[in-house]
Amino acid sequence: MRNFTSFYVLVFMLLLAACGQNRPQLQPLGLNPDNPHYFLFRGKPEVLIGSTEHYGAVLNLDFDYIKYLEELDSCDLNITRTFSGSYVEPSGAFGIVKNTLAPAPGRFICPWARSNEPGYANGGNKFDLTKWDDNYFTRLKDFVSQAGKRGIIVELDLFSNYYDTLKWNLCPMNIRNNINNIGDYRDHNAVLSVDHTDLMEVEEKMVRKIVNELKDCDNVYYEVCNEPYFGDTVALRKWEKHMTAVVVDAEKDFTFRHLISNNVANGSKLVPEVRPGVSIYNFHYAHPPVTVGMNYHLDKVIGDNETGFNGIGDANYRTEAWNFMLAGGGLFNNLDYSFTVGNEDGSFVVQEGEPGGGGRSLRDQFKILAGFMNSIDFINMRPADSLRMTTTEQGTTLRALADKRNLLIAVYVQRHDTIPAITELQVDLTPGSYTFVWTDTKTGKETNGEIEYHQGGFATIPSPVYSEDIAVRIAKSD
Repeated sequence: MRNFTSFYVLVFMLLLAACGQNRPQLQPLGLNPDNPHYFLFRGKPEVLIGSTEHYGAVLNLDFDYIKYLEELDSCDLNITRTFSGSYVEPSGAFGIVKNTLAPAPGRFICPWARSNEPGYANGGNKFDLTKWDDNYFTRLKDFVSQAGKRGIIVELDLFSNYYDTLKWNLCPMNIRNNINNIGDYRDHNAVLSVDHTDLMEVEEKMVRKIVNELKDCDNVYYEVCNEPYFGDTVALRKWEKHMTAVVVDAEKDFTFRHLISNNVANGSKLVPEVRPGVSIYNFHYAHPPVTVGMNYHLDKVIGDNETGFNGIGDANYRTEAWNFMLAGGGLFNNLDYSFTVGNEDGSFVVQEGEPGGGGRSLRDQFKILAGFMNSIDFINMRPADSLRMTTTEQGTTLRALADKRNLLIAVYVQRHDTIPAITELQVDLTPGSYTFVWTDTKTGKETNGEIEYHQGGFATIPSPVYSEDIAVRIAKSD
């Protein structure tokens, strides 16, 4: 857990009881008023960096989320992503081994209560969409509360695209799985639509119930739908806009309101203007400088909240994270397949052929990134588009943040080979003396240096020997 000042420790240890236990509502995670590309949480500026199990922590009854949250906490990671239970997967989906989003038969729990009628597609009784499962909401609130005690933010995805018939056939809202004669639709592409009033009524009630149950939790934000851009994108966007408005309306009388996210696209896509009610614009498999740069005008948080499909090696996801955050992103969340039922500490060895990576070594590398971001004054920094800098090496990518006067600069250097080398970074600096600290992105080792009485113009800042990538922070010292 991150170190708070003694004042914040005193205040929040007194206030942070479990959600909904008759305590005053706390100001939840918000956009930082001094720089809304980042967050404000419990009185301090915040970036969110995580490495998340495959979204089944709550809905999978066999998953020990306490052990999982303890592992995130031990790595100084402060965000997790989880699904509400309106969507669930069959075993083997997407080639994932031991998928937490695919509970064993009879071990799936969701907002709706089971009926007395057998016949749910993955074991147990069908669902009654007019009744809530109290055990589910107890589990959900405890998960959020336990995360909050560790300073971890929960992204709760209310809905997801269904992708194919197999996944839609497991949904409680499918007519095969409920006793309410609701959801008689064969085409999974048409399910999330404002034209289906029977489903819309069920969905809206679920949203309002969840939002009300979590109203006193300060460490949660809502993503309306995971990947709503497969299928009929026009219809899905109309539905997503409506559901975003439902969340806003559900919280209209709250003292404090939670942030809302839209999942915009895989890769990159321009969002021309701010969407009503939306404060976080999340992308999957993001292309860092393009994704962040083309949407920086929104003055909201730009996030990369799912990675994968780029092998199982650490380097691909580490470099994606560093590039994204040093391009001006405010949120990065890796999809970590080493968290499974029975391996909630993230000790499962990810297999070749799985759709992504994960493991303790990668989480330790994300911890280094989190520490680096918290070592700089990122609230007063912006993407350093006007900063002149270069290296003498070909095939080197530079990504940087800087304050307005370039007196504090953070640079990420990525070389596209694994041969150990030294990089001579050349940065245009104003006259004065400077200190610099190089950070090894794989080990966290720091190497200090200084430039005395620089006359102005390009200064050469030599790195230690490194391979693949390294980062440096530069600060004027006089």
